[in-house]
Amino acid sequence: MGVILAMLLDAVLGEPRWLWDRAPHPAVLMGRAIGWLDTRLNRGAQKRLAGVLALVLLLAGAWLTGALLEALFGILAEVVVGAILLAQRSLVQHVAAVADALRLSVGDGRRSVAMIVGRDTATMDGPAVARAAIESAAENFSDGVIAPLFWFLTFGLPGLMIYKVANTADSMIGHRTARHEEFGWAAARFDDLLNLIPARLTALLIWLARPRLADWPGLIADARRHRSPNAGWPEAAMARVLGVALSGPRSYGGQMRDFAHVHPEGRHDSGADDIDAAVRVLWRTWAIGLALVLLATLVTPL
Repeated sequence: MGVILAMLLDAVLGEPRWLWDRAPHPAVLMGRAIGWLDTRLNRGAQKRLAGVLALVLLLAGAWLTGALLEALFGILAEVVVGAILLAQRSLVQHVAAVADALRLSVGDGRRSVAMIVGRDTATMDGPAVARAAIESAAENFSDGVIAPLFWFLTFGLPGLMIYKVANTADSMIGHRTARHEEFGWAAARFDDLLNLIPARLTALLIWLARPRLADWPGLIADARRHRSPNAGWPEAAMARVLGVALSGPRSYGGQMRDFAHVHPEGRHDSGADDIDAAVRVLWRTWAIGLALVLLATLVTPL
């Protein structure tokens, strides 16, 4: 029952600014811990081993924190912490804002999408802005909603805490940069492992929001074209559901990357209406997830 209430509370309140302007968000605290370990341990000749140690410390701390909160406050902790660490409402708000901005001008769309993606946005045209927003919607729905829910349902609050700290670590030190190539290896690989099942589950749920049976084999083929072993699944599902092409070439740090398109036969002229359609898919998919959690609760109390 705590998971259901957490989902509903997140859907209603999202990320209330009045609260997080006054107190640090748990993700911020996780980020500070990761940054501290990065500063203290990311040195010397054994950086990969140091990265493994950092990850173990983060996971142990997350598990203990979740277990302690659960033991002290029970379902109240599950509801409150779960609502804070799920990201359905905040995700759809950020994605919908890109559609609103893009309707004003391409420049406004670029500035809005730059808040949710890491690629270069200065030279994007309208369809590129829309594709970036839709890709972010699909990938972050997996990372920010379905995967946390999966581990929350599997291992309770400690499972949710472990997933969130691992995912935050991957976003901070898991990239293949000169500084984090070795130190962030463990965080990146562990995050891939944690998302292996949820990413594919997300693709299935998105497909169920608008089922097209003939498209499922094509969806699998599209997912395998993607550069990421996990992100390609929700992106491929969203591309098929909307009938658009996603991914493809983009620039990072001024360097163009020739990535393959996902669902290349789809439309390449995505716009604000397609972003709005993606938001509607996210809410339908969320509702399917809620129904499945309710069903699981009836069968086995959570």
